[in-house]
Amino acid sequence: MERKPIIEIRSLSKTFRGKNAEVHALQDINLKIEQGDIFGIIGMSGAGKSTLVRCMNMLEIPTEGTVLFDGMDLSKLNRKQLREARRSMGMIFQQFNLLMQRTAEANICFPLEIAGVDKATAKKRAKELLELVGLSDKAKSYPSQLSGGQKQRIAIARALATNPKVLLCDEATSALDPNTTSSILALLKDINRRLGITIVIITHEMRVIEEICNRVAIISESKIAECGDVTEIFSHPKTPAAQHLVFPEGKHTTETFTGKHAIRIVFNGSSSFEPVIANMVLEYKSPVNILFADTKNMDGKAFGQIVIQLPEDESLADKMQRYLHMRGLTVEEVSGNVG
Repeated sequence: MERKPIIEIRSLSKTFRGKNAEVHALQDINLKIEQGDIFGIIGMSGAGKSTLVRCMNMLEIPTEGTVLFDGMDLSKLNRKQLREARRSMGMIFQQFNLLMQRTAEANICFPLEIAGVDKATAKKRAKELLELVGLSDKAKSYPSQLSGGQKQRIAIARALATNPKVLLCDEATSALDPNTTSSILALLKDINRRLGITIVIITHEMRVIEEICNRVAIISESKIAECGDVTEIFSHPKTPAAQHLVFPEGKHTTETFTGKHAIRIVFNGSSSFEPVIANMVLEYKSPVNILFADTKNMDGKAFGQIVIQLPEDESLADKMQRYLHMRGLTVEEVSGNVG
């Protein structure tokens, strides 16, 4: 059964008008983000992804189109109703945006104060959230006393203060080192699992999409180039924009080879991440030539592709292909080029 969309974007465009020219930041965007998703929106700098996330909560007013949040058309709400809707959409940023003169606890309480929540209730909520993000001992610390990862954890706690249905993350890990990024992504995944909050992640890093997203939209030149399940996009990127992101540094470009019996093995997540090529070589006591490889380990499953050149011996080559088929892998012959 199809889940209910929590955010639905229909034919959305955003144009910025300057003195001398117009900039079309977004053009004819259509997206559905379902309840419980960890939905990634990825693109290169200037593609329009940050403008898109700001249109989701109407911090940027679309030039055309509709944004539905939990069934409500945000463009038809008055100011008071829009403020109420925004309380159901927490937001975290690349630079944390904490108030430097406030403690961690006071930063978390800030949106509750704006919402008119009494002080005792706000402090109780802040205590719960500090425990959730693993910083119970930092309640009285100021942002200047916290590391980058700790600041982002406080920012996440603040975004959760009003019990939102959706958490919007605009390049939330871009200012962090790889280890800290992994810990923040693990925290977001845990929040999604435990609280059922839908998470929208804006990023230019494929590793972020790999680690926690179940669905992804690729935005290129202000338009959605491709959208679908992360596993499908990684296995079979169809558009040049998707291929550029999935196969970085030109790995998707054509590479020529000589000889015959070249096959492409597609890993689509149906098999475990095991040394299948090495096992095959040991089984038949004959080497193969790896012409191209791009695989990723996602939740213990293999995604991507490998192109190999099998031995010249027809019988041996056929046996190796059968070996691969028996392990549930998609195998296809290629000729003339790979990649």
